[in-house]
Amino acid sequence: QVQLVQSGGGLVEAGGSLRLSCAASGRTIGTYNMGWFRQAPGKEREFVARIVRGTTNTYYADSVKGRFTISRDNAKNTVYLQMNSLKPEDTAVYYCVADPGNYWGQGTQVTVSS
Repeated sequence: QVQLVQSGGGLVEAGGSLRLSCAASGRTIGTYNMGWFRQAPGKEREFVARIVRGTTNTYYADSVKGRFTISRDNAKNTVYLQMNSLKPEDTAVYYCVADPGNYWGQGTQVTVSS
């Protein structure tokens, strides 16, 4: 079992940047596919980005491609989501997830003002 604790997020103006962190304990993240999802008010949770275990292969939602970068620091047992050129439509609660096992972080609010 793995526990995920998120940090980062907050309020930023459109065009700005934020970095989210997801620190794991209990198991090494190298054994998991790690991802980020988000949920905006009144909308369903949606996929944002994913990094495949044992590789550097990454995948992104079309809406964030070229602006967001997912990365993993195995030494720190932490996954990051670097978010650049933020838009108001990126406003949501962001969640990290580890799979297999479907372990979720507690969520962190990102608000982008226009």
